[in-house]
Amino acid sequence: MRLCGSSLLRELLRLSQPGGAALRRLPAPLAAAALAAGSLSGPRPGPLPLATRRLCTRSEGALQEPGKGPPSARAPPADNNNNHNGGQELAGGGGDNKMKQGLLPSLEDLLFYTIAEGQEKIPVHKFITALKSTGLRTSDPRLKECMDMLRLTLQTTSDGVMLDKDLFKKCVQSNIVLLTQAFRRKFVIPDFMSFTSHIDELYESAKKQSGGQVADYIPQLAKFSPDLWGVSLCTVDGQRHSVGDTKVPFCLQSCVKPLKYAVAVNDLGTEYVHRYVGKEPSGLRFNKLFLNEDDRPHNPMVNAGAIVITSLIKQGANNAEKFDYMMQFMNNMAGNEYVGFSNATFQSERESGDRNFAIGYYLKEKKCFPEGTDMVAVLDFYFQLCSIEVTCESASVMAATLANGGFCPITGERVLSPEAVRNTLSLMHSCGMYDFSGQFAFHVGLPAKSGVAGGILLVVPNVMGLMCWSPPLDKMGNSVKGIHFCHDLVSLCNFHNYDNLRHFAKKLDPRREGGDQRHSFGPLDYESLQQELALKSTIWKKVSPESNEDISRTVVYRMEGRGEQN
Repeated sequence: MRLCGSSLLRELLRLSQPGGAALRRLPAPLAAAALAAGSLSGPRPGPLPLATRRLCTRSEGALQEPGKGPPSARAPPADNNNNHNGGQELAGGGGDNKMKQGLLPSLEDLLFYTIAEGQEKIPVHKFITALKSTGLRTSDPRLKECMDMLRLTLQTTSDGVMLDKDLFKKCVQSNIVLLTQAFRRKFVIPDFMSFTSHIDELYESAKKQSGGQVADYIPQLAKFSPDLWGVSLCTVDGQRHSVGDTKVPFCLQSCVKPLKYAVAVNDLGTEYVHRYVGKEPSGLRFNKLFLNEDDRPHNPMVNAGAIVITSLIKQGANNAEKFDYMMQFMNNMAGNEYVGFSNATFQSERESGDRNFAIGYYLKEKKCFPEGTDMVAVLDFYFQLCSIEVTCESASVMAATLANGGFCPITGERVLSPEAVRNTLSLMHSCGMYDFSGQFAFHVGLPAKSGVAGGILLVVPNVMGLMCWSPPLDKMGNSVKGIHFCHDLVSLCNFHNYDNLRHFAKKLDPRREGGDQRHSFGPLDYESLQQELALKSTIWKKVSPESNEDISRTVVYRMEGRGEQN
Protein backbone atom coordinates (compact mmCIF):
# COMPACT_ATOMS: atom_id res chain seq x y z
CA MET A 1 0.00 0.00 0.00
CA ARG A 2 1.37 3.41 -0.92
CA LEU A 3 2.06 5.65 2.09
CA CYS A 4 1.99 9.41 1.87
CA GLY A 5 3.22 12.08 4.29
CA SER A 6 1.80 15.43 5.31
CA SER A 7 1.22 18.23 2.85
CA LEU A 8 4.16 20.10 4.39
CA LEU A 9 6.56 17.23 3.69
CA ARG A 10 5.29 16.80 0.15
CA GLU A 11 5.88 20.51 -0.48
CA LEU A 12 9.41 20.33 0.92
CA LEU A 13 10.16 17.29 -1.21
CA ARG A 14 8.83 19.05 -4.30
CA LEU A 15 11.31 21.83 -3.70
CA SER A 16 14.21 19.37 -3.29
CA GLN A 17 16.09 17.21 -5.80
CA PRO A 18 14.75 13.68 -6.42
CA GLY A 19 15.99 10.57 -4.71
CA GLY A 20 18.88 10.49 -2.32
CA ALA A 21 19.83 14.10 -3.08
CA ALA A 22 16.51 15.23 -1.69
CA LEU A 23 17.11 13.23 1.44
CA ARG A 24 20.55 14.72 1.95
CA ARG A 25 19.27 18.28 1.56
CA LEU A 26 16.44 17.96 4.08
CA PRO A 27 16.98 18.52 7.80
CA ALA A 28 17.33 15.27 9.72
CA PRO A 29 13.84 15.31 11.25
CA LEU A 30 12.23 16.00 7.88
CA ALA A 31 14.33 13.36 6.13
CA ALA A 32 13.30 10.76 8.69
CA ALA A 33 9.68 11.76 8.25
CA ALA A 34 10.00 11.56 4.48
CA LEU A 35 11.50 8.08 4.66
CA ALA A 36 8.80 6.96 7.07
CA ALA A 37 6.15 8.31 4.73
CA GLY A 38 7.57 6.66 1.64
CA SER A 39 7.29 9.97 -0.22
CA LEU A 40 10.74 10.23 -1.86
CA SER A 41 10.88 9.60 -5.56
CA GLY A 42 13.62 7.57 -7.14
CA PRO A 43 15.11 4.27 -5.96
CA ARG A 44 13.69 3.13 -2.67
CA PRO A 45 16.36 3.16 0.06
CA GLY A 46 16.96 0.05 2.10
CA PRO A 47 15.32 -0.70 5.43
CA LEU A 48 15.54 2.05 7.97
CA PRO A 49 18.07 1.60 10.77
CA LEU A 50 16.52 0.33 13.97
CA ALA A 51 17.13 3.63 15.74
CA THR A 52 15.13 5.46 13.08
CA ARG A 53 12.29 2.96 13.10
CA ARG A 54 12.08 3.11 16.86
CA LEU A 55 11.41 6.85 16.68
CA CYS A 56 7.93 5.89 15.54
CA THR A 57 7.03 4.05 18.71
CA ARG A 58 4.75 5.14 21.47
CA SER A 59 7.10 3.82 24.14
CA GLU A 60 9.73 6.42 23.22
CA GLY A 61 7.29 9.29 22.85
CA ALA A 62 8.43 10.57 19.45
CA LEU A 63 4.99 10.31 17.91
CA GLN A 64 1.56 10.30 19.44
CA GLU A 65 -1.99 10.63 18.31
CA PRO A 66 -2.50 14.41 18.59
CA GLY A 67 -3.82 15.35 22.01
CA LYS A 68 -3.35 11.81 23.44
CA GLY A 69 -0.70 9.78 25.17
CA PRO A 70 0.97 9.89 28.56
CA PRO A 71 2.68 13.03 29.84
CA SER A 72 6.07 11.42 29.27
CA ALA A 73 5.35 11.44 25.55
CA ARG A 74 4.83 15.18 25.43
CA ALA A 75 7.35 17.74 24.26
CA PRO A 76 9.61 19.24 26.95
CA PRO A 77 8.16 22.25 28.79
CA ALA A 78 9.14 25.69 27.56
CA ASP A 79 11.90 27.50 29.37
CA ASN A 80 11.61 31.10 30.48
CA ASN A 81 12.82 32.41 27.14
CA ASN A 82 10.32 30.35 25.15
CA ASN A 83 13.40 28.79 23.49
CA HIS A 84 12.14 25.42 22.30
CA ASN A 85 13.91 22.57 20.60
CA GLY A 86 10.91 21.76 18.45
CA GLY A 87 10.45 18.28 19.86
CA GLN A 88 13.84 17.21 18.48
CA GLU A 89 15.14 16.07 21.89
CA LEU A 90 12.80 13.66 23.58
CA ALA A 91 13.42 11.25 26.43
CA GLY A 92 14.09 7.63 25.51
CA GLY A 93 12.01 4.70 26.68
CA GLY A 94 12.66 2.01 29.23
CA GLY A 95 14.21 4.44 31.70
CA ASP A 96 16.95 5.30 29.20
CA ASN A 97 18.01 8.93 29.58
CA LYS A 98 19.55 9.19 26.11
CA MET A 99 18.21 12.12 24.05
CA LYS A 100 16.87 11.08 20.68
CA GLN A 101 16.06 13.11 17.63
CA GLY A 102 12.30 13.52 17.14
CA LEU A 103 10.39 13.17 13.92
CA LEU A 104 8.33 16.37 13.97
CA PRO A 105 9.94 19.45 12.41
CA SER A 106 10.37 22.35 14.79
CA LEU A 107 8.11 25.39 14.60
CA GLU A 108 11.20 27.41 13.68
CA ASP A 109 11.75 25.16 10.64
CA LEU A 110 8.09 25.33 9.68
CA LEU A 111 8.07 29.11 9.90
CA PHE A 112 11.28 29.45 7.90
CA TYR A 113 9.97 27.31 5.03
CA THR A 114 6.64 29.18 5.11
CA ILE A 115 8.33 32.55 4.59
CA ALA A 116 11.31 31.44 2.46
CA GLU A 117 9.11 29.89 -0.28
CA GLY A 118 11.84 27.55 -1.47
CA GLN A 119 14.76 29.96 -1.05
CA GLU A 120 17.76 29.27 1.17
CA LYS A 121 17.75 32.75 2.72
CA ILE A 122 15.08 35.26 3.71
CA PRO A 123 15.64 38.99 3.09
CA VAL A 124 15.10 40.90 6.33
CA HIS A 125 12.73 43.34 4.63
CA LYS A 126 10.62 40.39 3.41
CA PHE A 127 10.29 39.06 6.96
CA ILE A 128 9.36 42.50 8.34
CA THR A 129 6.84 43.13 5.55
CA ALA A 130 5.26 39.71 6.06
CA LEU A 131 5.12 40.34 9.81
CA LYS A 132 3.34 43.67 9.38
CA SER A 133 0.81 42.10 7.01
CA THR A 134 -0.38 39.91 9.89
CA GLY A 135 -1.18 43.03 11.94
CA LEU A 136 1.73 42.76 14.34
CA ARG A 137 4.11 45.67 14.78
CA THR A 138 7.85 45.50 15.24
CA SER A 139 7.33 47.65 18.34
CA ASP A 140 5.00 45.06 19.92
CA PRO A 141 6.44 44.40 23.41
CA ARG A 142 5.80 40.68 22.96
CA LEU A 143 8.33 40.67 20.09
CA LYS A 144 11.04 42.58 21.92
CA GLU A 145 13.45 39.61 22.11
CA CYS A 146 12.97 38.83 18.41
CA MET A 147 13.51 42.44 17.31
CA ASP A 148 16.53 42.90 19.60
CA MET A 149 18.14 39.74 18.25
CA LEU A 150 17.35 40.78 14.69
CA ARG A 151 19.03 44.16 15.19
CA LEU A 152 22.06 42.50 16.78
CA THR A 153 22.28 39.97 13.95
CA LEU A 154 22.18 42.70 11.31
CA GLN A 155 25.01 44.54 13.06
CA THR A 156 27.27 41.52 13.47
CA THR A 157 26.90 39.61 10.19
CA SER A 158 28.58 40.41 6.89
CA ASP A 159 25.43 39.74 4.89
CA GLY A 160 23.28 42.05 7.02
CA VAL A 161 20.17 41.99 4.84
CA MET A 162 19.72 38.22 4.49
CA LEU A 163 18.83 35.55 7.04
CA ASP A 164 19.78 31.92 6.49
CA LYS A 165 17.88 29.29 8.44
CA ASP A 166 20.22 29.24 11.43
CA LEU A 167 20.18 33.03 11.82
CA PHE A 168 16.42 33.10 11.31
CA LYS A 169 15.85 30.47 14.00
CA LYS A 170 18.16 32.36 16.36
CA CYS A 171 16.06 35.51 15.88
CA VAL A 172 12.58 34.00 16.20
CA GLN A 173 13.06 31.25 18.78
CA SER A 174 12.17 33.46 21.76
CA ASN A 175 8.80 34.42 20.24
CA ILE A 176 8.13 31.43 18.01
CA VAL A 177 4.63 30.58 19.27
CA LEU A 178 3.29 34.11 18.71
CA LEU A 179 4.96 34.35 15.29
CA THR A 180 3.61 30.95 14.23
CA GLN A 181 0.09 31.97 15.22
CA ALA A 182 0.51 35.15 13.18
CA PHE A 183 1.86 33.57 10.01
CA ARG A 184 -0.51 30.61 10.15
CA ARG A 185 -3.52 33.00 10.32
CA LYS A 186 -4.65 31.92 13.76
CA PHE A 187 -5.44 35.44 14.99
CA VAL A 188 -9.00 36.62 15.51
CA ILE A 189 -8.99 38.40 12.14
CA PRO A 190 -7.11 36.01 9.81
CA ASP A 191 -7.13 38.13 6.65
CA PHE A 192 -6.04 41.34 8.33
CA MET A 193 -4.94 43.18 5.18
CA SER A 194 -8.34 42.73 3.57
CA PHE A 195 -10.12 43.88 6.72
CA THR A 196 -7.99 47.01 7.08
CA SER A 197 -8.67 47.95 3.46
CA HIS A 198 -12.36 48.07 4.41
CA ILE A 199 -11.51 50.20 7.47
CA ASP A 200 -9.64 52.65 5.23
CA GLU A 201 -12.67 52.92 2.95
CA LEU A 202 -14.97 53.61 5.92
CA TYR A 203 -12.50 56.22 7.15
CA GLU A 204 -12.55 58.04 3.82
CA SER A 205 -16.35 57.93 3.70
CA ALA A 206 -16.64 59.46 7.18
CA LYS A 207 -14.02 62.06 6.34
CA LYS A 208 -16.44 63.62 3.85
CA GLN A 209 -18.95 64.34 6.61
CA SER A 210 -19.25 68.03 7.48
CA GLY A 211 -21.13 69.87 10.15
CA GLY A 212 -20.86 69.85 13.90
CA GLN A 213 -19.15 72.28 16.24
CA VAL A 214 -15.95 71.96 18.23
CA ALA A 215 -16.74 72.14 21.97
CA ASP A 216 -15.97 75.63 23.30
CA TYR A 217 -17.45 75.63 26.81
CA ILE A 218 -14.00 74.41 27.91
CA PRO A 219 -11.76 77.05 26.30
CA GLN A 220 -8.79 74.73 25.76
CA LEU A 221 -10.88 72.32 23.66
CA ALA A 222 -11.88 75.08 21.26
CA LYS A 223 -8.27 75.31 20.02
CA PHE A 224 -8.41 71.99 18.11
CA SER A 225 -8.79 72.03 14.32
CA PRO A 226 -12.14 70.71 13.07
CA ASP A 227 -10.29 68.91 10.26
CA LEU A 228 -8.55 66.43 12.55
CA TRP A 229 -9.80 62.88 12.04
CA GLY A 230 -8.25 59.57 13.05
CA VAL A 231 -9.20 55.93 13.63
CA SER A 232 -7.10 53.27 15.35
CA LEU A 233 -7.93 49.68 16.16
CA CYS A 234 -6.30 46.94 18.19
CA THR A 235 -7.60 43.35 18.16
CA VAL A 236 -7.59 40.99 21.12
CA ASP A 237 -4.53 39.33 19.54
CA GLY A 238 -2.67 42.64 19.31
CA GLN A 239 -3.16 43.26 15.58
CA ARG A 240 -2.92 47.00 14.96
CA HIS A 241 -4.09 49.42 12.30
CA SER A 242 -4.29 53.22 12.22
CA VAL A 243 -5.40 55.74 9.64
CA GLY A 244 -5.48 59.53 9.82
CA ASP A 245 -4.42 61.78 12.70
CA THR A 246 -3.84 58.96 15.16
CA LYS A 247 -0.72 60.28 16.88
CA VAL A 248 -2.16 63.65 17.94
CA PRO A 249 -2.73 63.79 21.73
CA PHE A 250 -6.18 64.80 22.96
CA CYS A 251 -7.96 64.63 26.32
CA LEU A 252 -10.18 61.70 27.21
CA GLN A 253 -12.83 63.93 28.82
CA SER A 254 -15.92 61.74 29.31
CA CYS A 255 -14.21 58.73 27.71
CA VAL A 256 -12.43 58.33 31.04
CA LYS A 257 -15.74 57.65 32.84
CA PRO A 258 -16.01 53.93 32.00
CA LEU A 259 -12.33 53.46 32.76
CA LYS A 260 -12.48 54.89 36.28
CA TYR A 261 -15.72 53.01 36.92
CA ALA A 262 -13.89 49.82 35.91
CA VAL A 263 -11.08 50.64 38.34
CA ALA A 264 -13.58 51.28 41.15
CA VAL A 265 -15.35 47.94 40.59
CA ASN A 266 -12.02 46.16 40.19
CA ASP A 267 -10.87 47.48 43.57
CA LEU A 268 -14.11 47.62 45.57
CA GLY A 269 -16.57 45.22 43.97
CA THR A 270 -19.95 45.76 42.32
CA GLU A 271 -22.08 45.73 45.44
CA TYR A 272 -20.10 48.47 47.19
CA VAL A 273 -19.85 50.75 44.14
CA HIS A 274 -23.56 50.58 43.41
CA ARG A 275 -24.49 51.64 46.91
CA TYR A 276 -23.57 55.11 45.66
CA VAL A 277 -24.61 55.10 41.99
CA GLY A 278 -27.39 53.53 39.90
CA LYS A 279 -27.38 51.55 36.67
CA GLU A 280 -30.20 53.18 34.67
CA PRO A 281 -30.02 55.57 31.70
CA SER A 282 -31.17 59.00 32.81
CA GLY A 283 -32.78 60.17 29.58
CA LEU A 284 -31.37 63.61 30.38
CA ARG A 285 -28.37 65.73 29.42
CA PHE A 286 -25.11 64.47 30.88
CA ASN A 287 -24.63 67.55 33.12
CA LYS A 288 -28.12 67.87 34.60
CA LEU A 289 -28.60 68.46 38.34
CA PHE A 290 -30.87 65.47 38.76
CA LEU A 291 -30.85 62.27 40.84
CA ASN A 292 -32.98 59.13 40.80
CA GLU A 293 -35.76 58.35 43.28
CA ASP A 294 -33.19 57.00 45.75
CA ASP A 295 -31.25 60.27 45.64
CA ARG A 296 -28.36 58.67 43.79
CA PRO A 297 -26.91 59.52 40.35
CA HIS A 298 -28.59 57.49 37.63
CA ASN A 299 -25.37 55.85 36.32
CA PRO A 300 -21.58 56.32 36.24
CA MET A 301 -21.59 57.73 32.67
CA VAL A 302 -23.24 61.08 33.51
CA ASN A 303 -21.35 63.82 35.33
CA ALA A 304 -23.08 63.34 38.69
CA GLY A 305 -22.33 59.61 38.67
CA ALA A 306 -18.77 60.10 37.47
CA ILE A 307 -18.09 62.60 40.29
CA VAL A 308 -19.35 60.10 42.86
CA ILE A 309 -17.25 57.30 41.31
CA THR A 310 -14.21 59.61 41.54
CA SER A 311 -14.81 59.93 45.28
CA LEU A 312 -14.58 56.12 45.70
CA ILE A 313 -11.10 55.68 44.22
CA LYS A 314 -8.26 55.25 46.75
CA GLN A 315 -10.22 56.71 49.65
CA GLY A 316 -7.94 58.11 52.33
CA ALA A 317 -5.12 58.95 49.91
CA ASN A 318 -4.30 62.49 48.82
CA ASN A 319 -4.94 63.69 45.27
CA ALA A 320 -1.33 63.26 44.19
CA GLU A 321 -1.36 59.60 45.23
CA LYS A 322 -4.76 59.06 43.64
CA PHE A 323 -3.63 60.60 40.37
CA ASP A 324 -0.46 58.48 40.22
CA TYR A 325 -2.57 55.38 40.93
CA MET A 326 -4.97 56.13 38.09
CA MET A 327 -2.16 57.00 35.67
CA GLN A 328 -0.55 53.63 36.38
CA PHE A 329 -3.85 51.90 35.63
CA MET A 330 -4.22 53.86 32.39
CA ASN A 331 -0.69 52.96 31.34
CA ASN A 332 -1.34 49.28 32.05
CA MET A 333 -4.55 49.37 30.01
CA ALA A 334 -2.73 51.08 27.13
CA GLY A 335 0.15 48.60 27.14
CA ASN A 336 2.50 51.43 28.21
CA GLU A 337 1.75 53.43 25.08
CA TYR A 338 1.17 57.18 25.28
CA VAL A 339 -0.80 58.41 28.28
CA GLY A 340 -0.18 62.04 29.27
CA PHE A 341 -1.75 64.94 31.07
CA SER A 342 -2.79 68.38 29.83
CA ASN A 343 -2.33 70.84 32.67
CA ALA A 344 -3.72 73.62 30.47
CA THR A 345 -6.97 71.69 30.00
CA PHE A 346 -7.11 70.91 33.73
CA GLN A 347 -6.79 74.60 34.62
CA SER A 348 -9.34 75.50 31.94
CA GLU A 349 -11.80 72.90 33.27
CA ARG A 350 -11.43 74.09 36.86
CA GLU A 351 -11.86 77.75 35.96
CA SER A 352 -14.98 77.11 33.83
CA GLY A 353 -16.49 74.28 35.89
CA ASP A 354 -19.37 76.10 37.57
CA ARG A 355 -21.89 73.47 36.50
CA ASN A 356 -19.78 70.65 37.92
CA PHE A 357 -19.27 72.58 41.17
CA ALA A 358 -23.06 72.99 41.35
CA ILE A 359 -23.50 69.24 40.83
CA GLY A 360 -20.88 68.60 43.51
CA TYR A 361 -22.63 70.72 46.11
CA TYR A 362 -25.97 69.14 45.22
CA LEU A 363 -24.44 65.67 45.71
CA LYS A 364 -22.98 66.80 49.03
CA GLU A 365 -26.35 68.09 50.17
CA LYS A 366 -27.97 64.75 49.30
CA LYS A 367 -25.20 62.84 51.12
CA CYS A 368 -24.17 60.96 47.97
CA PHE A 369 -20.48 60.76 48.92
CA PRO A 370 -18.82 58.37 51.38
CA GLU A 371 -18.58 59.85 54.86
CA GLY A 372 -15.70 62.28 55.32
CA THR A 373 -15.29 63.07 51.61
CA ASP A 374 -13.74 66.44 50.69
CA MET A 375 -16.01 67.45 47.81
CA VAL A 376 -13.72 70.19 46.46
CA ALA A 377 -10.76 67.80 46.41
CA VAL A 378 -12.93 65.23 44.58
CA LEU A 379 -13.81 67.81 41.92
CA ASP A 380 -10.13 68.65 41.45
CA PHE A 381 -9.39 64.95 40.95
CA TYR A 382 -12.39 64.69 38.58
CA PHE A 383 -11.02 67.53 36.43
CA GLN A 384 -7.57 65.91 36.44
CA LEU A 385 -8.92 62.61 35.15
CA CYS A 386 -10.86 64.36 32.38
CA SER A 387 -7.58 66.04 31.36
CA ILE A 388 -5.64 62.79 30.85
CA GLU A 389 -4.28 62.72 27.30
CA VAL A 390 -4.17 59.79 24.90
CA THR A 391 -3.77 59.26 21.18
CA CYS A 392 -6.09 57.19 19.01
CA GLU A 393 -3.44 54.47 19.03
CA SER A 394 -3.01 54.22 22.80
CA ALA A 395 -6.76 54.53 23.44
CA SER A 396 -7.47 51.69 21.00
CA VAL A 397 -5.34 49.42 23.19
CA MET A 398 -7.38 50.52 26.23
CA ALA A 399 -10.56 49.58 24.36
CA ALA A 400 -9.00 46.27 23.30
CA THR A 401 -8.19 45.52 26.96
CA LEU A 402 -11.93 45.75 27.63
CA ALA A 403 -12.68 43.64 24.55
CA ASN A 404 -10.16 41.06 25.79
CA GLY A 405 -11.78 40.54 29.18
CA GLY A 406 -9.36 42.73 31.12
CA PHE A 407 -6.08 41.43 29.65
CA CYS A 408 -4.00 43.95 27.73
CA PRO A 409 -3.48 42.36 24.28
CA ILE A 410 0.04 43.65 23.69
CA THR A 411 1.48 42.82 27.10
CA GLY A 412 -0.61 39.84 28.16
CA GLU A 413 -1.06 41.32 31.64
CA ARG A 414 -4.38 41.19 33.49
CA VAL A 415 -5.40 44.75 34.29
CA LEU A 416 -9.08 44.44 35.24
CA SER A 417 -11.21 41.70 36.76
CA PRO A 418 -13.85 39.96 34.60
CA GLU A 419 -16.53 41.46 36.87
CA ALA A 420 -15.26 44.98 36.26
CA VAL A 421 -15.11 44.46 32.48
CA ARG A 422 -18.59 42.95 32.22
CA ASN A 423 -20.19 45.73 34.28
CA THR A 424 -18.34 48.43 32.38
CA LEU A 425 -19.36 47.13 28.95
CA SER A 426 -22.97 46.76 30.11
CA LEU A 427 -23.16 50.40 31.18
CA MET A 428 -21.31 51.62 28.09
CA HIS A 429 -23.91 49.81 25.98
CA SER A 430 -26.91 51.32 27.78
CA CYS A 431 -25.61 54.74 28.90
CA GLY A 432 -22.34 55.52 27.13
CA MET A 433 -23.43 57.89 24.36
CA TYR A 434 -25.18 60.62 26.39
CA ASP A 435 -28.88 60.89 25.51
CA PHE A 436 -28.14 59.28 22.14
CA SER A 437 -27.41 55.97 23.91
CA GLY A 438 -30.68 54.29 22.96
CA GLN A 439 -30.33 55.09 19.28
CA PHE A 440 -26.68 54.02 19.28
CA ALA A 441 -27.54 50.71 20.96
CA PHE A 442 -30.34 50.20 18.42
CA HIS A 443 -28.33 50.96 15.27
CA VAL A 444 -24.76 50.01 16.25
CA GLY A 445 -25.37 47.54 19.09
CA LEU A 446 -21.91 47.81 20.66
CA PRO A 447 -20.54 49.23 23.94
CA ALA A 448 -19.14 52.72 23.40
CA LYS A 449 -18.34 55.95 25.23
CA SER A 450 -18.03 59.39 23.71
CA GLY A 451 -16.34 62.53 25.02
CA VAL A 452 -16.64 66.23 24.26
CA ALA A 453 -13.08 66.30 22.94
CA GLY A 454 -14.41 64.32 19.96
CA GLY A 455 -13.42 60.77 20.90
CA ILE A 456 -15.53 57.62 20.68
CA LEU A 457 -14.18 54.59 22.52
CA LEU A 458 -15.78 51.55 20.81
CA VAL A 459 -15.54 47.92 21.95
CA VAL A 460 -16.28 44.83 19.85
CA PRO A 461 -16.20 42.14 22.57
CA ASN A 462 -13.77 39.28 21.93
CA VAL A 463 -12.63 40.95 18.69
CA MET A 464 -11.14 44.44 19.03
CA GLY A 465 -11.22 47.93 20.46
CA LEU A 466 -11.30 51.18 18.45
CA MET A 467 -10.85 54.87 19.07
CA CYS A 468 -12.38 57.30 16.59
CA TRP A 469 -11.50 60.96 17.08
CA SER A 470 -12.77 64.11 15.37
CA PRO A 471 -13.47 67.32 17.37
CA PRO A 472 -16.70 68.58 15.67
CA LEU A 473 -19.70 67.41 17.72
CA ASP A 474 -23.39 67.00 16.89
CA LYS A 475 -26.13 68.45 19.07
CA MET A 476 -25.99 65.39 21.36
CA GLY A 477 -22.29 65.97 22.07
CA ASN A 478 -20.96 63.08 19.93
CA SER A 479 -18.37 63.24 17.16
CA VAL A 480 -20.08 63.66 13.77
CA LYS A 481 -17.47 61.68 11.86
CA GLY A 482 -17.14 59.11 14.63
CA ILE A 483 -20.85 58.32 14.68
CA HIS A 484 -20.88 57.98 10.88
CA PHE A 485 -17.90 55.61 11.01
CA CYS A 486 -19.51 53.40 13.69
CA HIS A 487 -22.74 53.14 11.70
CA ASP A 488 -20.86 52.20 8.52
CA LEU A 489 -18.70 49.65 10.34
CA VAL A 490 -21.73 47.74 11.62
CA SER A 491 -23.50 48.06 8.27
CA LEU A 492 -20.54 46.28 6.68
CA CYS A 493 -19.51 43.75 9.36
CA ASN A 494 -21.63 41.53 11.59
CA PHE A 495 -20.49 43.21 14.80
CA HIS A 496 -23.92 44.31 16.04
CA ASN A 497 -24.92 42.35 19.13
CA TYR A 498 -27.78 40.67 17.23
CA ASP A 499 -26.31 40.32 13.75
CA ASN A 500 -25.66 36.60 14.19
CA LEU A 501 -29.18 35.42 14.88
CA ARG A 502 -30.39 32.56 12.70
CA HIS A 503 -31.94 33.40 9.33
CA PHE A 504 -30.43 36.89 9.26
CA ALA A 505 -28.95 38.28 6.09
CA LYS A 506 -25.24 37.62 6.20
CA LYS A 507 -22.76 40.46 6.49
CA LEU A 508 -18.99 40.37 6.21
CA ASP A 509 -17.47 38.41 9.11
CA PRO A 510 -13.76 39.23 9.34
CA ARG A 511 -13.41 36.52 11.98
CA ARG A 512 -13.79 33.91 9.25
CA GLU A 513 -11.35 33.09 6.49
CA GLY A 514 -12.72 32.38 3.04
CA GLY A 515 -16.25 32.23 4.39
CA ASP A 516 -15.47 29.34 6.75
CA GLN A 517 -16.39 29.24 10.40
CA ARG A 518 -13.49 30.28 12.60
CA HIS A 519 -12.51 27.35 14.78
CA SER A 520 -11.24 27.35 18.31
CA PHE A 521 -7.72 26.00 18.19
CA GLY A 522 -7.38 25.15 21.86
CA PRO A 523 -4.31 26.02 23.91
CA LEU A 524 -1.84 27.78 21.66
CA ASP A 525 1.37 26.31 23.07
CA TYR A 526 4.43 25.04 21.26
CA GLU A 527 3.55 21.35 21.17
CA SER A 528 -0.08 21.70 20.08
CA LEU A 529 0.90 24.05 17.26
CA GLN A 530 3.73 21.75 16.19
CA GLN A 531 1.50 18.69 16.06
CA GLU A 532 -1.30 20.50 14.24
CA LEU A 533 0.93 22.01 11.57
CA ALA A 534 3.19 19.01 10.96
CA LEU A 535 0.54 16.29 11.15
CA LYS A 536 -2.45 18.19 9.79
CA SER A 537 -3.17 15.99 6.76
CA THR A 538 -2.32 12.59 8.19
CA ILE A 539 -3.48 10.25 10.86
CA TRP A 540 -1.40 7.84 12.91
CA LYS A 541 -2.53 4.28 12.35
CA LYS A 542 -1.61 1.43 14.71
CA VAL A 543 0.32 -1.38 13.00
CA SER A 544 2.26 -4.44 14.21
CA PRO A 545 5.39 -3.76 16.24
CA GLU A 546 8.83 -4.60 14.92
CA SER A 547 9.70 -8.21 15.63
CA ASN A 548 12.80 -7.36 17.68
CA GLU A 549 11.03 -4.86 19.95
CA ASP A 550 9.41 -5.49 23.29
CA ILE A 551 5.69 -5.93 22.51
CA SER A 552 4.72 -5.24 26.10
CA ARG A 553 5.81 -1.62 25.89
CA THR A 554 5.80 -0.81 22.18
CA VAL A 555 3.02 0.40 19.91
CA VAL A 556 4.06 1.37 16.40
CA TYR A 557 2.32 4.01 14.27
CA ARG A 558 2.73 4.97 10.65
CA MET A 559 1.48 7.89 8.61
CA GLU A 560 -1.48 7.13 6.38
CA GLY A 561 -2.93 9.53 3.83
CA ARG A 562 -6.59 10.44 4.22
CA GLY A 563 -7.34 8.85 0.88
CA GLU A 564 -6.30 5.47 2.25
CA GLN A 565 -8.66 5.48 5.22
CA ASN A 566 -11.42 2.89 5.15
